[in-house]
Amino acid sequence: MERATECPPSGASVIDLRQLTKKYGEQTAVNGLNLTIERGEIFGLLGPNGAGKTTTILMMLGLTEPTSGTASVCGLDPARQALDVKRRVGYMPDDIGFYDDRTALDNLLFTASLNGMKEREGRERALELLDRVGLGEAVYKKAGAFSRGMRQRLGIADVLIKKPEVVILDEPTLGIDPEGVRELLQLIHDLSRNEGLTVLLSSHHLHQVQQICDRVGLFVRGELIACGDVPSLAEQLDDDGSVTVEIEASGWTAALAERLASLEGVIEYRGPEPAAADSGEICHAVLICSGDRTSAAAKTVIESGAQLQAIRRKQYGLDDIYHRYFEGGGSHERNNR
Repeated sequence: MERATECPPSGASVIDLRQLTKKYGEQTAVNGLNLTIERGEIFGLLGPNGAGKTTTILMMLGLTEPTSGTASVCGLDPARQALDVKRRVGYMPDDIGFYDDRTALDNLLFTASLNGMKEREGRERALELLDRVGLGEAVYKKAGAFSRGMRQRLGIADVLIKKPEVVILDEPTLGIDPEGVRELLQLIHDLSRNEGLTVLLSSHHLHQVQQICDRVGLFVRGELIACGDVPSLAEQLDDDGSVTVEIEASGWTAALAERLASLEGVIEYRGPEPAAADSGEICHAVLICSGDRTSAAAKTVIESGAQLQAIRRKQYGLDDIYHRYFEGGGSHERNNR
């Protein structure tokens, strides 16, 4: 059975992983990963804890060497040019460390000095970034007094201080309240769009990834099992090209059920039991069709005298995709080349 082990983009790549593999003794943390991310893209690496996401990131940064395979980041080999990669890539781990007894500005100035920036340039850059990430009023507040959300914002400013080409964020919303998550994701999105930053976002939160990522890679047990934008992944769930139409109506009758079941293009009808159908209550039915038969089904319901409450073509979200791929034990895995 083919695995979805390659995920090519449509444009110029800034990250290119080929058969990247990492083993710790007999345990394989990352297995034959092929992944290409284009410049200016927000890519979501989605998978449960322990899937191998962080190990992949560490190999991309040159912080651990692959067992086999190759990685190219900004045209550089992290295994041989780790320092050059670090100059071009900003990395924010899931557990950010700051000097808690120093102010937000002092922490950024320290990072700026480590990256060879002159004091005046570093100060101007730090003040600009603190304002952009929403910490303009906390410039002289000590990092130890920051909330988790404020520390994450400071972390974003910290990775941007050196003007990187690529930003890698490992579980950036961990431990943040819902409103803080919304604001942080919007910040990440705006930075990518306004500055052309390439962003790799590693997370196990489905809805957060869906909100801002251009493409998503589903990562489990060290393997990339599916990759693409959400609509294309959703289309893959119906292997036979079928379309699911959901109907809600009151005044349902057995005769209506028969008409819908025999409608041209309907492969399968799933509707209420006869007793429920004749009760006058709102009933729910599902049509599995060879094409989009939403309009024809709506017309049939109305012509029957029933009261159409809702009709829609089912659209799969990332939650559906995630669980169908994982719960299916790989039955939906395919090669996205």
